[in-house]
Amino acid sequence: MSEADGGSGSPADAGVEGPARRRRVSVLAAIPVAVFAGLLALFAIRLGAGDPSRLPSALIGRKVPVFDLPALAGLQDGAGRPVPGLASPDLSAGRVTVVNVWASWCAPCREEHPLLLEIGRRGGFRLAGLAYKDKPDNSRRFLGTFGNPFTAVGTDPEGRAGIELGVYGVPETFVIGPDGTVRHRQVGPLTPETLPGFLEEVRKAAR
Repeated sequence: MSEADGGSGSPADAGVEGPARRRRVSVLAAIPVAVFAGLLALFAIRLGAGDPSRLPSALIGRKVPVFDLPALAGLQDGAGRPVPGLASPDLSAGRVTVVNVWASWCAPCREEHPLLLEIGRRGGFRLAGLAYKDKPDNSRRFLGTFGNPFTAVGTDPEGRAGIELGVYGVPETFVIGPDGTVRHRQVGPLTPETLPGFLEEVRKAAR
């Protein structure tokens, strides 16, 4: 077949097709990299958006779920009286209740505990504890070591009440209005930085 018949093309044609082919290969090679980078960016965005501290509780504005948690056996207050357990009807008693979900195995719980002792002394609201997925002996030892700021402590060894409250992880703290309505949810430990805003939520619940 002759060159005029268009058999294999001229060397000049091959010179033109070579760079074009390389560009196409480069573009095709770059597509997986771009897709991977896009997925990484999407993952980072979703990860930030999934920060539980930024997610409002589905219970905000609704009645606290029904539960009846037994007392922590052997736990006594400063006067030597048994500290009662915690039940949902207790949270509709006409005053604001702050419910702190904690566990002896939770390191951030230890970090925030001094703040709980501080706000427990302020008065104006009831401070209750929910011992989450913890052994009673460990819970009692924790409060004996670090102090007990709670007027009531309910034990939730299986975490069922925590599930009803939508607890993501400990510690979490809920502000319950005088009518038993969940007004605010604090995810993660209270800190000196977050405490003023949290106490404002407590005051708003009282109003």
